[in-house]
Amino acid sequence: MTETLERTEFAEHRVDTDGFSIRYMEAGTGPPLVWLHHAGGPRLSGAHHLLANTFRVIAFEVPGYGAGSPNERSTSMAELGATMMGAAKALGLERFNLWGTSFGGALAFWTACASPDSIEALVLESPGLLPPPDGFPPISTPEELHRYTFAHPERHAMAPPLDPELRNQRRALLERLEPFGGEEAERRMAELDVPTLVIFGTRDRLTPPELGRVYRERMPRCQFVLLYDVGHDAAAERPEAFVSLVGDFLVRREAFIVADRSSLLHP
Repeated sequence: MTETLERTEFAEHRVDTDGFSIRYMEAGTGPPLVWLHHAGGPRLSGAHHLLANTFRVIAFEVPGYGAGSPNERSTSMAELGATMMGAAKALGLERFNLWGTSFGGALAFWTACASPDSIEALVLESPGLLPPPDGFPPISTPEELHRYTFAHPERHAMAPPLDPELRNQRRALLERLEPFGGEEAERRMAELDVPTLVIFGTRDRLTPPELGRVYRERMPRCQFVLLYDVGHDAAAERPEAFVSLVGDFLVRREAFIVADRSSLLHP
């Protein structure tokens, strides 16, 4: 993987599936890598641009996240995961790599469950499938969320404010979906037989990095790595380190450098 943060232009497209017109951004050539975004929406980071130097990166916008396009049909994460798998299939992707961030990590898990044979490798970045044992910190303002998201919030621009109608639209979707899994999720975790890499930042204040060991124990082909000195959005905070780690995993999978370890502190 290159260490130079080159900017690769992403082009916007749409694909129709399950009655939705799903927006997505695409760049690069090579093995396909599908990304599912966090609860804040599809903001591309330096990691996306770096990965597009080696992979065909496809960043989907979850149905219901676009302005004026509420999603009132998806009733569960499993159902929405099946929709996202349908979107990938509609693009002609018979097998592909899948990466999800936070909420998108939970959705990526359910997308993989919809068709495990379609997944080359799965990357779960600070996944939101398992709830934090002590719950989330009390966050009441966008400024507080920004401080909790990054280990070094002063280095990152805040996301532009959302239109209140769009914010309420997204919130209603998330509340209905209830992203955290219960007994069914735990059962499916044990059954999902695909190469999986779980990444947490050592300074994640939203989802405790110790949760990574739970994923490692419950998923049969799961590796767990701690990325040093980053918060919840690891790919945005240290894109070069993230891409070095993920690129190695996607290329070598079972021969990944931490294949025989439960965890590794990545530089």
